[in-house]
Amino acid sequence: MLVLIRPFLEHLAASDLSPKTIQKHVDNIWVLGGEFIRDLHNDPSLRKKPVDRLLSQMIEYGGPLLYRGGEDQQRSFDSTCRKLRRFLTETAR
Repeated sequence: MLVLIRPFLEHLAASDLSPKTIQKHVDNIWVLGGEFIRDLHNDPSLRKKPVDRLLSQMIEYGGPLLYRGGEDQQRSFDSTCRKLRRFLTETAR
């Protein structure tokens, strides 16, 4: 998963976004990783599927519903997931 995420984080670091916004996205990526691991733990059959496909499915329409967190956190998380999806789609071309 890190192979997919690292270029996105480097892209954010090189962008004109404020440090606070970049940190928000980094924090949300951390949460996404936690949700990814939770899914693998809850459904071991997912471990046999390609990571890129699982990640793509997770962020297809924003992010997964957070296990913990309020509406504002979910909205921020979904925004980061959509940004990651756009990045992955554009860099795959």
